[in-house]
Amino acid sequence: MFLLCSFASDVSIAEGTSAEQRGREIALANCSRCHSVEAVGASTLPEAPPFRLLNRRYPVEQLGESLAEGIGTGHPEMPEFRFEPAQISDFLAYLRSLASRRP
Repeated sequence: MFLLCSFASDVSIAEGTSAEQRGREIALANCSRCHSVEAVGASTLPEAPPFRLLNRRYPVEQLGESLAEGIGTGHPEMPEFRFEPAQISDFLAYLRSLASRRP
């Protein structure tokens, strides 16, 4: 399974923010170069699906294991990466929130 996102482990996110907010910050910092990570808008890289549509390709809850084990590259610009458990939870919370906001 492939998820098109790169991950930088040095993202600094303020304590006290919600899981959804922390997940959004992770997505903005690491994935927005190629993907649309918001509720609207096109991805800058055509091969990179907008995050709000990922739930059409993958059950969001099932992405957790892939995020922990390491996601392989889906396009040449994307390196492999692994999320830490707390980051997985936050990132999935954000993906769920996007899916719930879709028209």
